[in-house]
Amino acid sequence: MFLKNCWYVACWDHELVDGRMLARTLLEEPVLLYKGESGRVVALRDRCCHRGAPLSIGRREGDCVRCMYHGLKFDPSGKCIQIPGQETIPAKLGVRSFPVVEKDHLVWIWMGDADKADPALIVDYPYLRDPQWKGIPEYMHYDANWLLIVDNLSDFAHLAFVHTHTLGGSEEYAYKTKPVAVERLDDGFRVERWHMDAAPPPFHRKVLPADEKDRHVDRRNIGRMLVPGIFFLESMFSPAGSGSERGNREGTREYRNCQFMTPETRRTTHFFFVYLNNFEGSDANVSRSLRDSLIEGFMEDKHIIEHQQKVLDTDAAFRMQAIAADAALSHFRLTLSKRIAAEQEEEAKRVPAEKEPVRPHELLLRF
Repeated sequence: MFLKNCWYVACWDHELVDGRMLARTLLEEPVLLYKGESGRVVALRDRCCHRGAPLSIGRREGDCVRCMYHGLKFDPSGKCIQIPGQETIPAKLGVRSFPVVEKDHLVWIWMGDADKADPALIVDYPYLRDPQWKGIPEYMHYDANWLLIVDNLSDFAHLAFVHTHTLGGSEEYAYKTKPVAVERLDDGFRVERWHMDAAPPPFHRKVLPADEKDRHVDRRNIGRMLVPGIFFLESMFSPAGSGSERGNREGTREYRNCQFMTPETRRTTHFFFVYLNNFEGSDANVSRSLRDSLIEGFMEDKHIIEHQQKVLDTDAAFRMQAIAADAALSHFRLTLSKRIAAEQEEEAKRVPAEKEPVRPHELLLRF
């Protein structure tokens, strides 16, 4: 169901401030995230290996965590380093640790084979750390499979109907515009779409100077979706007829919409996002307005996608039918499914040789 040998966003860095012990389910695996006294981010399976108590209700001690049921203490690698009243600690006693990397205000986690966790594989998007590009990071929880959110972001035509009065602007967007480029890539897709000589959509109009609010614009969206569920949308609004399609950028305003989808379970998703702009200067109200507009729009998405999930749950035999606009999302799903199949095939070859025989007395401890 999930691609495990890749990097997912586990949380924003601000979610771990002040010693917070963050319990978060990722790919149906309970995980404890915290920042140690040294500043190091730690990710451990949120389950003490002794009696199964959650470590997230334990106590952080330096870079370590202590289970507050019987006092076992674990270091950042997950190794048990102390058992109150017991001097000898079995070498195998511990909990699983996950590779984590803090980058661009995001905490990335690797849920698969730790030996394959190369930080160089984390997507690099310089706008996230460029001080000229400003925005307010946010989080939303979906009661829906993450691929339904990917589908939603794969076809900009939905802006016309789901977001008519927020992010879209009018139903005209769906009828008068078509992708000028759809690139099928090894790690996802890239789609470019233009909307010429149109009224500015409501979210953009809110942050314009009074003398520009009613001027028509030429609008370009470039969407880049990457496996397993990372989306970057570059939006540009130029004065209508100014020649932006030929490279003229005079009077142009731009945005960078960054979205990260991490499966919680097969039907629930963690959704991290930030909407960046490069023109607000010291006026943080622009970022606040854009943040609020984006949340308003995403709540519209959330409403329809969560209802879509409920409908799909009622009929496991239902198969979605494709239309021409589904080229990008169909390619993404096929690319992802191939990677998952290859990963599972490799795992099936490896696991049987590594499994230890189950001893009868161990069954009593599994309940």
